[in-house]
Amino acid sequence: MTPEPATKPSTSPSPNWKLWWENIQILVAALILALIVRAYVAEPRFIPSDSMIPTLRIGDRLVVEKLSYRFRNPELGEIIVFDPPPQLQDQGYSKDQAFIKRVIGRPGQTVEVKDGEVLVNNRSLEEPYIAQPPKYRMPPVQVPENSFFVMGDNRNNSNDSHVWGFLPKEYIVGRALFRFFPFNRIGGV
Repeated sequence: MTPEPATKPSTSPSPNWKLWWENIQILVAALILALIVRAYVAEPRFIPSDSMIPTLRIGDRLVVEKLSYRFRNPELGEIIVFDPPPQLQDQGYSKDQAFIKRVIGRPGQTVEVKDGEVLVNNRSLEEPYIAQPPKYRMPPVQVPENSFFVMGDNRNNSNDSHVWGFLPKEYIVGRALFRFFPFNRIGGV
């Protein structure tokens, strides 16, 4: 009987290794893409307080869109997410602790609270979204350039511009665009 010739061991990677390598490459690319999207386009956020009741509730989860404010300023009535400005950091809030409020005053506008109403440039805002009218008075203040006046919809229980002052534009992260949880309240904000 003649012995069979010895086979050379294969130097090319096994098909299983190729499949693993392709999957690792896809996973790395997806992770990089997700990080880019989160950093520059949109990110999920969690509502930790009741300052935006009834519009947003504790535990709501939102998509925060980050692109539009690179090309335009926030509009009155938009709900924005922002990092604490220096005056909030001085109160002990960390730099990465996000806040969410509604834009009430833009640069150059005058904001005042009296007789249960918020006035912008001496005109009462129509605010069907608030929990209840404000029970406090705030003298007229003019919003400086590159800053905004923001308030929570739960006017009487909100740590907002009427307490700590104006929000500099550079602290704005983006605008609340869409609620994706809880499922029974999915929709635009």
